Amino acid sequence: MPRILGVDIPGNKRLEYSLQYIYGVGPKFALEIIAKAGLDPATKADALSNTDISDIAKILQDDYTVEGDLRRQVQGNIRRLISINCYRGTRHKRGLPCRGQRTKTNARTRKGGKRTVGAVRGKDARSAAKTKI
Repeated sequence: MPRILGVDIPGNKRLEYSLQYIYGVGPKFALEIIAKAGLDPATKADALSNTDISDIAKILQDDYTVEGDLRRQVQGNIRRLISINCYRGTRHKRGLPCRGQRTKTNARTRKGGKRTVGAVRGKDARSAAKTKI
């Protein structure tokens, strides 16, 4: 399992797919990196020599924003949106979808599990609801 920029990439997969385990490297960038390094996309990642791995790491550091730097950049962008109180920033702050999806139904990934709102009918259900709170 070769290690590039602090990420263990799977060695049993083709190089074009194993590079995509690095945050910020997708299919297009993976093929570009392989072409710049002068490697064959079909080779397995375990078959890379130390010089090949160092070449790939150098290309990634020089030409692309990946891993920690990219994560910091994305978080900074979100913080900026929140600080200027724009619509997308308030959606991020509330934990709601910010790209126009419906929220009456669905959106459970962003909103979390269902929470019942309103009166609870029945004596048994009321006592159970009080113990949960």
